[in-house]
Amino acid sequence: MPADAEYPVQLEAPDISPYKAGNTGIDYITSFEAAEPGPHVMITAVVHGNELCGAIALDWLMKLGVRPKRGRLSLGFMNVAAYTRFDPAEPLASRFVEEDFNRLWDAETLDGPRQSVELTRAREVRPFLDTVDRLLDIHSMQHATGALMLSGPLDKGRRLAEGTGVPELVVMDEGHAAGRRMRDYADFRNEASPKDALLVECGQHWEKSSEDMAKETALRFLLYTGAVDMDFAGPHLGPPPPKQKIVEVTHPVTITTDRFRFAEDYRGLETIAKAGTVLGYDGDDPVVTPHDDCVLIMPSRRLNRGGTAVRLARVVG
Repeated sequence: MPADAEYPVQLEAPDISPYKAGNTGIDYITSFEAAEPGPHVMITAVVHGNELCGAIALDWLMKLGVRPKRGRLSLGFMNVAAYTRFDPAEPLASRFVEEDFNRLWDAETLDGPRQSVELTRAREVRPFLDTVDRLLDIHSMQHATGALMLSGPLDKGRRLAEGTGVPELVVMDEGHAAGRRMRDYADFRNEASPKDALLVECGQHWEKSSEDMAKETALRFLLYTGAVDMDFAGPHLGPPPPKQKIVEVTHPVTITTDRFRFAEDYRGLETIAKAGTVLGYDGDDPVVTPHDDCVLIMPSRRLNRGGTAVRLARVVG
């Protein structure tokens, strides 16, 4: 796979081998507990092996000596097998080893007979994830567009995103037809449960700004959940963030052929004014905007059958 000349690698993948042993009995997961009771808060990184900003943020928090003021705080590196294959000369090649780690998080898949490197790791970390009350999963994106928070389809996710306060754009969405994300696992997706999760897309995979957003989001998430206080976070925070905008995904576009192509070079967050505008073609069938003022969320460069080409959204708040 050729290097991505359009987006040069500005970040350096940190050495995470010092965190392998951890203290939980699961490699690359470290947990700290405070004397004061509180929720179990977790931040995860490298669900996709070529998304460096989350690993940088967790390494940074570890080196700052982060400890919870109340409850329990855990930091976890997820798809380490893919991450350790990252090569800045071929930065697109290490998203996963055998399959997407972030499409495995339903009981049927986790309990089923299929085997892969990613499934083995997901099954290993699953019991630990079952103990988590608040999760922040740090990601990055293919295109250089503004950062966004994927809060899931439920109001509790939107409230957690609003409490965190960054990024400016919050996307309420169902996920992907190709499989369930970790942020949608089990009670994170259950409206009746107090457990909740967020997935932050911090910007283009290898831009320096994605590192900055990953750190800012991690700190504000930890502040809002009560895991840390301002004495710890304050010296490292950026300026007060702008008011957030909430968009709701109305139509995920799932690819049904091997011949999907976009009509234009969409990068994400474009707003298409008129319903019925042709966005591309899935084989011979046109893909059109379903409503006016349609916002394009994360148009993909991986246009494979069964994958998500783009998510179509409208502003709701």
